[in-house]
Amino acid sequence: MVGEKILMGPCLLGILFLVGCSANDQQNSSNEQENTQQEKLSLPVESIEVIAENLEVPWSIEKLNNTFYLTERSGSIAEIENGEVERQTVELEQEVSTGSEAGLLGFVLAPDFSESNLAYAYYTYEDGDDQFNRIITLRLEDNVWREESLLLDQIPSGAYHHGGRIKIGPDGYLYATAGDASDSEIAQDPDSLGGKILRMNLDGSIPSDNPFPDSYVYSYGHRNPQGLTWTSDGTLYASEHGNDANDEINRIEAGQNYGWPVIEGNEEQEGMVTPRFTSGDDSTWAPSGMDYDDDKLYVAALRGSAVIEFDLETGEHREVITGLGRIRDVLVDDSYLYFISNNRDGRGTPEESDDRLYRISLSELD
Repeated sequence: MVGEKILMGPCLLGILFLVGCSANDQQNSSNEQENTQQEKLSLPVESIEVIAENLEVPWSIEKLNNTFYLTERSGSIAEIENGEVERQTVELEQEVSTGSEAGLLGFVLAPDFSESNLAYAYYTYEDGDDQFNRIITLRLEDNVWREESLLLDQIPSGAYHHGGRIKIGPDGYLYATAGDASDSEIAQDPDSLGGKILRMNLDGSIPSDNPFPDSYVYSYGHRNPQGLTWTSDGTLYASEHGNDANDEINRIEAGQNYGWPVIEGNEEQEGMVTPRFTSGDDSTWAPSGMDYDDDKLYVAALRGSAVIEFDLETGEHREVITGLGRIRDVLVDDSYLYFISNNRDGRGTPEESDDRLYRISLSELD
């Protein structure tokens, strides 16, 4: 039941919190490979609380005080307060695409949302035979979200690889991840918005200190980045889907080339950045949303069916939550880790009442 601790049903009986990773899983820290031993630590399932259930493929978590706002790929926003889910209508200028991986994706509340009711969103739409992504503002009025301003349009969108994560950085700029739209060559094309991390002012204009003149491009050479977060000192990290394997966690610096499709995983080439962590040639995480706390990155893993903790100090990583299926996004807030399942996205095995919003105290993961 919503608001109660998880009961030990058939699909949850085997929940394990894994400290360590298998010998086949490798991470790259300072270009050195390290293996960690696998160790299993059983924690009481009562540690995980279900905040909400029966969600419709949620994609992004935002929280203000005790209220959550979750985008759902079909084109709605679920407002959750005291365990109650109210599905709010979103009125957009373009019809949300129902294509694979597409839909209403990234979402972030404006810094002054309490006064302005303003938010930012990233969504996929079809235009005749073409398909694109766009970044917009939304305003909440009378329990309806309405598209108000178009900030950036015609971000490439193919059959797959939309990117879609948006966040406001500690510098006050809006960042967005854009996938390569299944056309890998555009990731190296400086004139394409695809395969990039983008950066803009909150009004949609280009910051004067962006690394390339008159360009939204902040970094390039990305395949399908889906997560963004900053450490306490303002360092930006991004998660990225590899090609079958070689998923990446990258430290992002302005103007740098992250290699796709020229290099991937631990491969190196002059002028290109090798990731801080990679899943390696033989495994995949399909990393999506991410957040930061106390020198650790917490990353949602879709194909990994886990929340993975990456220790920036030791260079090690471990699965801290498994057994709940595909995980799309995470949020660290007030000593809790919140996360959403995505078992109804067409690639998972949904259980009754999926998808769900969960939380667990970070102290339980120590």
